[in-house]
Amino acid sequence: MPDVDRLRWNARYEGDERFSSFERPRAFLVENSCYLPWRGRALDAAMGVGGNAAFLSQHGLQVIGVDISDVALRRARELVPGLAVVQADLTYFSLPDNIFDVILNFFYLQRDLWPAYVRWLRPGGILVFESLTTDMLTIQPEIDPQYLLQPGELRQGFQSLQILVYQEGWAWTDRHYPRAVASLLARKPPA
Repeated sequence: MPDVDRLRWNARYEGDERFSSFERPRAFLVENSCYLPWRGRALDAAMGVGGNAAFLSQHGLQVIGVDISDVALRRARELVPGLAVVQADLTYFSLPDNIFDVILNFFYLQRDLWPAYVRWLRPGGILVFESLTTDMLTIQPEIDPQYLLQPGELRQGFQSLQILVYQEGWAWTDRHYPRAVASLLARKPPA
């Protein structure tokens, strides 16, 4: 795993107060929790400090959280004792097919993982995905566009799944500023 990335994220999680809000689940996940199963196995990719993992655990799921930051993983385990965590760079990450009932991906954009997410989901499994869109450039032009979704890209990227909820637009955060996001909740068709 690139040590530079690990160190950069460790520094952010140790010193940036904004990341304390990640101890709470994302609004899109909470608002659409009626689609989640009450038991099974979940993957929280690029988990951060565990707010979503805590929510899934309370919902009855066994959660495996993956992140490059050991600081984030430690904070997540403090929030969710007994949480299964894996320190890994998702660029070099692989798992067997058909093993998760739920996969979460919030604000991490690695497009070449998308086919793996579909493979890793069991038939009937749920993918919950939210990330920033290119509209963010209107308020933060310094963002590298490779980390931003194009209009309709998220929907197109998961067209093999049954899309249950999809939205693009501006959403307010806990810190009272807007983010341009695309949000998707989709189900893998039964076998």
